[in-house]
Parts: sequence; C-alpha cells; structure tokens
Amino acid sequence: MKWTSIVAIYALFWVLSAFLVLPFGIKTHDEAGLAKVAGQAESAPAHFNPRRIARRATVLALVLFGLFYLNYVNGWIGSDAFDFYSR
Repeated sequence: MKWTSIVAIYALFWVLSAFLVLPFGIKTHDEAGLAKVAGQAESAPAHFNPRRIARRATVLALVLFGLFYLNYVNGWIGSDAFDFYSR
C-alpha cells in the first residue's frame, strides 16, 4: 500500500471518528447549570473543547485504521465475503 493511500484512508477514518466521538461528554447550558445567551439554541454545548474531540478522534482513528491495515495485510475479510448473489 502506498503512503499516500495510507494518509488518505487514515484521514477518512479520522473524520468518521470525529463525528462518532463528538456527542460524548457534551453538556448543555441547562445540564451544566449555566445561564444561556439570548438567541442561543437549547442544544448548544456549554464547554466545547475541540482539542479533546481531536485527541479522542485520533485515538479511535488509530485503532480503526490499525484494524483496517491488519485486515489488508492478512486478508481476513475480502471482497468475496460481500458477494451475496453469486452463492
């Protein structure tokens, strides 16, 4: 596998991971007991920390990409496993 493919696939896993970990650990202003700003959405986070989201997404993306790469090297699941019509 070329290094450019590795970077591209890891980036896809990172974006997927970022969206997966985004809602965890977030509290609204009502849940945190803080006053809301006029016009603020009910679901707006009280303390948004993008660094924490990025760290969590990086760790999850490393795990997912590691599993993907191990499958690529060892061939555990191939494209023939998803060919349901030829059986």
